[in-house]
Amino acid sequence: MELLKLELLGRPLRVEGTMSGWQRLYWDHQVVSEISASASQEEAQHVFELRGRVDANNEGGDGGIEEVIRCSVSLTVNWQPFELSYHVTVNDQVVEEGGRSLSELEHSTPSEIVPEKRKVGVVGLASLGLKLLKSAKVIKVVFAGASVAAYSWLFSLQFALALIACLVFHEYGHIRAMKYFGMKTKGIYLIPFMGGLALGDNKINTRWQDVVISIMGPSFGLFLSLAFLVAYVVTGEIFFAGLAAFNALLNLFNLLPILPLDGGHILKSISFSMDSKIGIVLCAAGAALGVFLSYQLGLALLGFLLLIGSVEILVEWRSRHESRLFPLDRYGQLFSIAWYLVTVAGLVAVLWYFAGTGDAMLGLPLKVLQS
Repeated sequence: MELLKLELLGRPLRVEGTMSGWQRLYWDHQVVSEISASASQEEAQHVFELRGRVDANNEGGDGGIEEVIRCSVSLTVNWQPFELSYHVTVNDQVVEEGGRSLSELEHSTPSEIVPEKRKVGVVGLASLGLKLLKSAKVIKVVFAGASVAAYSWLFSLQFALALIACLVFHEYGHIRAMKYFGMKTKGIYLIPFMGGLALGDNKINTRWQDVVISIMGPSFGLFLSLAFLVAYVVTGEIFFAGLAAFNALLNLFNLLPILPLDGGHILKSISFSMDSKIGIVLCAAGAALGVFLSYQLGLALLGFLLLIGSVEILVEWRSRHESRLFPLDRYGQLFSIAWYLVTVAGLVAVLWYFAGTGDAMLGLPLKVLQS
């Protein structure tokens, strides 16, 4: 995560670090100091020298006196609760000092994208391929047209346009969360048969940012499905029922704990924030309970994908200290779990309601989960 960002001697200065104690200091986009990981380390001091030549006689040329500027950046970090204080000196003179709170960390974006090691899967490769094409604005129009054609072939043009509006509303939830945290956004892309993708700069400092950005899309989707359900109850129009059911299915699929889906980011942030074996055991027990309930309710596909995603997250749990994202505190973990479960339960409830109407088309989304 980016612990500190300021200006020193007219050039940008940044400090990146992890909870394991590893820190790296950049001055003018160059690495000038690095501290290795140490779990017990709370105070760190970066010392570096800048060298240059000063023309004492103002005569020009390559001569002159070599000037050495000794710089020091000291940081004291308390992780739980997060609190950072710092002071910067130049030739033993304090030039800047201050502190940083968790709120400031959450509402700031790193200057540079820090890549994370991730396992590459089929979905991940598809996501990477899309990101490689994101610079071409025409791709938005091409994908949108392909999505309209694909859904029109499956249903009808009217239903296809309405379903695409549902996808855009889902992605808008992600966009709103990104803007709340001060992130720059790059638009919404529609992907035929797969949904959509809201692109931002992917610059985050905390797990809480990852959770909120990820879950806001399905939350917006749940609200929209409930609105369609109310419209169906009031008007009896089957069109609203179909939108509510298929929109709920798409959003529920996005909550599966498989990266890079929304659910994968949410559950990874929760589990990676648990610093004790008891926490991860409880997380594993919860995942096992979810798999058991899925099979008991006849949702075979949901249970199978839940199992695969949970195992993937549990395997990667050991590398949590290498992450540069500030973890969730205990309250954040519990709140995120509750938010996730309520959203999943709401979407499943919508599917179950329409499956009970006896209409074959409205029962199709639930049959997909039972396959």
